[in-house]
Amino acid sequence: MLRVRLLECLAADQARLRQVASADLAAPVPGCPGWTVADLVRHLALVYLHKVECMRAGRMPAAWPPDVSGVEPLALLDRACLALRAEFDARDSAALAPTWYDPDQTVGFWLRRMAQETVVHRVDTELATVQPVTEIPDDLATDGIDEVLRIFLGYGTRRWPEEFAAVLPDAAVQLVATAGPTSWLVRLGPEGATVVSDPADPVTRADSVTRADSVTRAEPVTRVEGPAAGGATATISAAPEELLLWLWRRSADDAVGWAGDRAAVDRLRLALAPATR
Repeated sequence: MLRVRLLECLAADQARLRQVASADLAAPVPGCPGWTVADLVRHLALVYLHKVECMRAGRMPAAWPPDVSGVEPLALLDRACLALRAEFDARDSAALAPTWYDPDQTVGFWLRRMAQETVVHRVDTELATVQPVTEIPDDLATDGIDEVLRIFLGYGTRRWPEEFAAVLPDAAVQLVATAGPTSWLVRLGPEGATVVSDPADPVTRADSVTRADSVTRAEPVTRVEGPAAGGATATISAAPEELLLWLWRRSADDAVGWAGDRAAVDRLRLALAPATR
């Protein structure tokens, strides 16, 4: 997704989340067990402020989080939103910024990550307060699917194998996940996950958020021709919004369509748990 589009989506979801949260800060959040809306708002504000410090200092904060216990949650969120937007406005997407994702150490990574963090928590807040769930635009949802599969699952299983050891299969399992015209081939095995997607899709291009000549090292991708080509035993298909929320475990197990080996679908759902909590 382009930088301007990500900023638009981020601003819209921030505004909606704040509006909805103000209706009932005490409501429990189904997608975040043990949290109230106030807890979610405070969490999101601290996430924003952490990224602000990363960009300002050029390093991960040594001591975190700061003591903000005396600040009202919505006031803290307002402060954090303003600070985050100011940092994004002041920096090019290709500018260096420390991140936890080794292949991309740029501001563009945090812009994408904060847009996706916010839209999922916006939905959390709407569900918690029993208000209508605002539609997630297809381009933002498709970008989010790519992020959760390739980065949270694919990279995460290899970067932090101890977090995923209990949920990965003993033998390789392959699935195809499809949202609109875009597909991802997911291979789960005891050594981790490998995810490849159609290179024609804009979310996988090196210049989607940062310039192609930036320090970002784009991951190689492979065209997915279909389940048979990749040896997949199951397929999962849904509209982009539906698939994104299913991957983030914000919807029921049967919220997406599937074909083939149901055990493979269930295994993917299980493997996503450490990546999406």
